[in-house]
Amino acid sequence: MIISVIDGMGGGIGSQVVHALRDELPSHVEVHALGTNAIATSAMMKSHANKGATGENAIIVSSKKANVIVSPISIIMPNSMMGEVTPSISEAVCDSEAFKILLPIIPENFEVVGIESKPLSLLIKDAIKIIKKEFNIK
Repeated sequence: MIISVIDGMGGGIGSQVVHALRDELPSHVEVHALGTNAIATSAMMKSHANKGATGENAIIVSSKKANVIVSPISIIMPNSMMGEVTPSISEAVCDSEAFKILLPIIPENFEVVGIESKPLSLLIKDAIKIIKKEFNIK
């Protein structure tokens, strides 16, 4: 099983997700760090992802191989993260057959109605619960 964590900018969200996945899931689950830039990838690799890759093409190719994608919701918003998310990245993530878990951390000019405001640590715990339930991981 491959879980791809995609993040950009400084990789702070992705590194927290990778760290929590490593703590909560069995070692046979591979966690791949996909950064829109090298700093984001490096931050996630320091949290012990199994593999890491950087940039648009790496995200496009790796999204096809993932069973699960975990990322801020802005990954499906072209030109978000100060332009780091290209339209091709958004399209690749949306078109991937992977199960997608999108964290509701959104740009300030968007509002998603009906989403409960929670601290990032609780959102990550919720994401891990979903992965365990969907894939019968104990």
